[in-house]
Amino acid sequence: MKQKPDLSFWKLWNLSFGFFGVQIAYALQSANISRIFRTLGADPHSLSFFWILPPLMGILVQPIVGTLSDKTWTRFGRRIPYLFVGAAAAVAVMCLLPNAGSFGMAVGTALIFGLIALMLLDTSINMAMQPFKMLVGDMVNEKQKAAAYSIQSFLCNAGSVVGFLFPFVFTWIGLKNVAAEGVVPDSVIWSFYCGAAILILCVLYTTLKVKEWNPQEYAAYNGVSGQESVVSSLENSGNWITLLKNAPSTFWKVGLVQFFCWAGMLYMWTYVVDAVSETVWGTIDPATSDYQEAANWTGVLYAIQAMGSLAWAAILPRFKNTKLAYSVSLIIGGVGFLLIPFCPDKYLQIVPFLLIGCGWAAMLAMPFTFVTNALQGYGHMGAYLGLFNGTICIPQIVAAICGGTILSLVGHHQSTMMIVAGVSFLIGSLCVVIIKDKKSVV
Repeated sequence: MKQKPDLSFWKLWNLSFGFFGVQIAYALQSANISRIFRTLGADPHSLSFFWILPPLMGILVQPIVGTLSDKTWTRFGRRIPYLFVGAAAAVAVMCLLPNAGSFGMAVGTALIFGLIALMLLDTSINMAMQPFKMLVGDMVNEKQKAAAYSIQSFLCNAGSVVGFLFPFVFTWIGLKNVAAEGVVPDSVIWSFYCGAAILILCVLYTTLKVKEWNPQEYAAYNGVSGQESVVSSLENSGNWITLLKNAPSTFWKVGLVQFFCWAGMLYMWTYVVDAVSETVWGTIDPATSDYQEAANWTGVLYAIQAMGSLAWAAILPRFKNTKLAYSVSLIIGGVGFLLIPFCPDKYLQIVPFLLIGCGWAAMLAMPFTFVTNALQGYGHMGAYLGLFNGTICIPQIVAAICGGTILSLVGHHQSTMMIVAGVSFLIGSLCVVIIKDKKSVV
C-alpha cells in the first residue's frame, strides 16, 4: 500500500472548512429547538420526544450516505456531491423551521409543522456533515489524522460560537426578542436566515478547493487490491450486518463511551434553556421576557462552551496518552454539568460551561481518531463511519425516550437533569479504560 502523503496545513484546513458552515446550522438547531417548541406550546415533560427525530435521522441517513459515497465516483468527487446536496437542502429548511408559529396555525398543527421541518433539517445536516469526516479518513495519513480532526474540531467550535451568539447579537442590535404567544421571535428567525447563507458559502468553498482522489489513486493509498477493478472492489462492500460483525473491537468499545456522553449531551440540549431560566431567572414560562432573555443568555453560554472547547482542543495534543486525554476531558465536562444547578448568577454559569467545553472537545476529536486508526486496512471507511454514527444517534434516541420519565423521577426540575447529564459523563470517562488504541499518543 502506498503511503498517503503529508498534507499542508491549508490542505487540511480546506478539507474541513465547509464544516464551519454546517456547524453554524447545527448550533442553531441544538440551541434553539427546545426554545422554538416551548414557544410553540410544547409541555416540558414531552419536550424530549421532539429530540428523537434528529438522532433518528442521523442513524438512517449517515450510514446510507457513507455506503453510497463509497460506491460513487464522479468528476466532482465521491463525498463532495453528497455534502453539497445536503447543504442546499438544509438552507431551504432553515428558512422554514423558525416560521412554524407564523402561519396562523393552531398549536397542534404548528408543532407538527415544526416536527416535519426539524426532521428535514436534521436529514440534510447529517447528509452534509458526514462527508467531511470521510474526507479525512480517505485522504489523511495516520500521522496527521489527529491534527486533521483537531482542525475539524476547531472549525466545528468556531461555527458553534457564531451560531450560538446570533440570537443574542440580533437582540442587541434591535430585533425583537419577544413575539406574540406561539410565535418565534424575530431574533431567532433572522439567526436561521443568516446561518443558512453562511452554510452554503462555506460548502461552496470546500467544493471548489478540494480535489478528491480518482479510483486508481484511492486504491493505491488505501490498500485496495486483489480485485479486477477498483470500482468493483468498492461496490462489493457487503451489507451493514456483515460489516458490523467484522468491525474491530475498538469500534464497539469507543461506542460504549459514546453512549453515555451523547445521552448526557441530549439532556443538555433538551433542558438547559429551562434549567438556566429556572436557576437564574426563576421562571420556565416561555411567554415571559425573562424566559426569552434566559434563552438568549443560554446561547451565549453555549458559545462560551465552544470557546472553552477551542482552548482545550489546543491542550489535548500535549497529552502523551490519548486515552488519558479522553478520560480526563470527560471528567471535567461531567463536573461542569453538575455545577449548573448551583450557579444562581448568570455570570457564574460561565464556569460550568467552560468545563463542559473540555468534554465536548474530546468528544469531537478522540472517537474518530481511535476508530479510523482501528479501521486502517479494513476498507469501506465511509460505510463504517456512517455506521459508527449510530453510537452518536442511538444514545440520544434512548435518552429522548426516557427523558420525560427521568424528569418526573428527579422532581420535575429541569435543572436537576443537568446532574443526570453530569453523572452520565462520569460513567463514560470510566469506560475509556477498556479502549485499546493502535496509536497511544496524540
